[in-house]
Amino acid sequence: MIRVENITKYHQGRPVLDDVSLQVSKGENLGLIGPGGAGKSLLMKIICGLVTPDDGKVFIDDIDVHSLSTTELADLRFRIGMLFQNYALFDFMNVAENISFPLRQEGTYSEEQIEERVEQALRDISLPGIGHQYPRELSGGMKKRVSFARAVIRRPPILFYDDPTAGLDPVTSSKIFILLQQMKTEGGVTSMTISHDLGGLKPICDRFALLDEGQLVFTGDESDFDACDIGTVAQFWQGYTDDALETA
Repeated sequence: MIRVENITKYHQGRPVLDDVSLQVSKGENLGLIGPGGAGKSLLMKIICGLVTPDDGKVFIDDIDVHSLSTTELADLRFRIGMLFQNYALFDFMNVAENISFPLRQEGTYSEEQIEERVEQALRDISLPGIGHQYPRELSGGMKKRVSFARAVIRRPPILFYDDPTAGLDPVTSSKIFILLQQMKTEGGVTSMTISHDLGGLKPICDRFALLDEGQLVFTGDESDFDACDIGTVAQFWQGYTDDALETA
């Protein structure tokens, strides 16, 4: 369903992403992992069509994302939901208006339908009755859950989660991962999730792809990563040090 072919992106003359290729099958959740600055968020933005690569192609359902016109790309994005790392909520809109924004953009729902969907979304994220509040009145965890509700309100077939638990306490992080698991089991959604929280990520992902310094180092399921003896992979996945690997 998602196919990334030889994606390269330069910054100040050096490759931030270097010849990256991967695939995500329909209904699969791929965990995109790796150290900070490895290029994970950039790759996700390129896949969504938010950033143009210097080389390579991205296909979603065999559609060449970066060959689309502005109108065609907007149509494709109606099939995509994205949970941004920095919330990306509109400060001038209250919670209900933020969550309902994708529905209003689509333009096929009545006001009554929108209100019902928003109320249900707030119940789903365990925040009923806060529709009138504004982002500035919410905690970080509440903002993250509202962002999640907005990303999934239309039940899009493709979802991207950019570090959904960054900066959150363990209890709130657990709630976010439960929501991600519900989307996986209920909707058959194709998704990609970036996170440094491997403990929360492992139960919700079918496969993983490890980026390091802009290169795709390893891909596979949990058992593949457990068995991998490549130093950089084991160090990130299992917390080994280089010394421990040398003496193992």
